[in-house]
This record gives sequence, C-alpha cells and structure tokens, in this order.
Amino acid sequence: MPTGHARGPWDPDQLHGGAPGALIAEAVQADGYLVARLTLEFLAPVPLAPLKLTAETTKPGRNLQVADAELEAGGRTVVRARAVRLRRGDVELPPAASEPDQAPPGPDTGRAGSFPVADGPEEGFHRTAMDIRFIEGDYGIGPAKGWFRLQLPLVDDEPAGPLARVVAAADFGNGISRVVDFEDYLFVNTDLTVHVRREPQTEWVLVDARTRLEPHGAGLASSTLSDERGELGLSAQSLFVAPRRAAK
Repeated sequence: MPTGHARGPWDPDQLHGGAPGALIAEAVQADGYLVARLTLEFLAPVPLAPLKLTAETTKPGRNLQVADAELEAGGRTVVRARAVRLRRGDVELPPAASEPDQAPPGPDTGRAGSFPVADGPEEGFHRTAMDIRFIEGDYGIGPAKGWFRLQLPLVDDEPAGPLARVVAAADFGNGISRVVDFEDYLFVNTDLTVHVRREPQTEWVLVDARTRLEPHGAGLASSTLSDERGELGLSAQSLFVAPRRAAK
C-alpha cells in the first residue's frame, strides 16, 4: 500500500513513476547476477491504492537470465517490466578496458531546487521522498544535472537497494530537463529503460538529463547516470506530449 510520499506531480491520486519502478527493481533481483537492463512500461497511471506485484524468472540461464514483472491495481495491469540479468564474475581486464571513472562534483556542491508547481499535497515522491540537489540547471526549462537520494525506506523499514535507488532517480530525467511549462503541457513518460554496467556505491545518484520534443506529440528524455565515483549507466524515457486543454 503506497503512502503519500509515493505520489507524483500530475495527479494527487497517482504515483510518481520512480516509486513503483524502485519496487519492481527490488523484485527482479537474483543472487549472483547484475540487472544490466530494466525496462518499465507504464500501461496506465499507477493509483495511490493497494498494489499487487508479481515477478518471475522467465528465461533461466548460467550467464544471462530474463525476469518479467507486473504491477496490478484493482485487477488491472498498470506496469509491465522486463529485466536482463548477467552473471557476476571476476574478470581481469587490461588497463585500457577499465579506465578509472572521473568523479563528478559531489552532492555537497549542489543546491536545492523549488518545484515549479506550488499547489498540491505536501507529501510527494518529488517533495518528501527524495533529497534533490542540483549541480546544473534546476526545475526550469532546459537540460539539468542533479543528485538524488531516497531519504525514506522503500517498503516498511527496509531501505532501497542499489538498483532501486538508480531507477527511482532515473525517472526524474524528463521532469528536471523539461522544455515546456507544466501548466500548459503534459509530457508524461510512458516507459523507462535503465542500463547499468555497475551499481552505485553510495546513496546518491546523479542524473544528467536532456529532453527533446517533436510537434507530432512525442519526445525523448535521455540521461547519463553516475554516483560519486563516476558514470555507471544510462536511461531513456519515451514521452507523450499534449497541450493540457487538448488532454482534457
């Protein structure tokens, strides 16, 4: 049962995509394997209501596995997901193949941003569940780079795992890099795909995001993901774009 801290910015009765995304990320894990790719398809808004999550390994294997998951609300599937898992090993690589990451400016150098929509409930994933500190840009128009840290447990008193922290942060890509106003347009991500080559070593995840929109009503938000050590992966979101008056 989600709390108000999982709420999103579009509707007070709907969740932010990062909350169910983090929940699914925990469910598709397997000992000895790295989830190298996770794709979430948001088939319908996820309500602030009881949710049922199912996950299973649909393609077992020694080196590569596939896991599928579904999130239901009121008997209806609202999110469908697929994870690709790769067996963890111990591979000795030449220096040129494993160059050290360049550490980005840390969270302590960031600043808080003011969410552009002032009204709405006080509790929300973007307001109370996340500690957000911007390095470049903010919630304004254009590209942005910000640090994200889940500051609440994910389920009951259990903290979120590394992949869940990445997914929770990655879903903010389109929101922080918006190129149109919240009041005038919808730009809702219909999916989220996250690729990682390693998991974050700290609580913080850096999202370096950029959005491009097209006049036929679609868009793409793409982000580079890092931790305090350096780059760890990529994410992308397909966007449905419409004027708010037409969407109603």
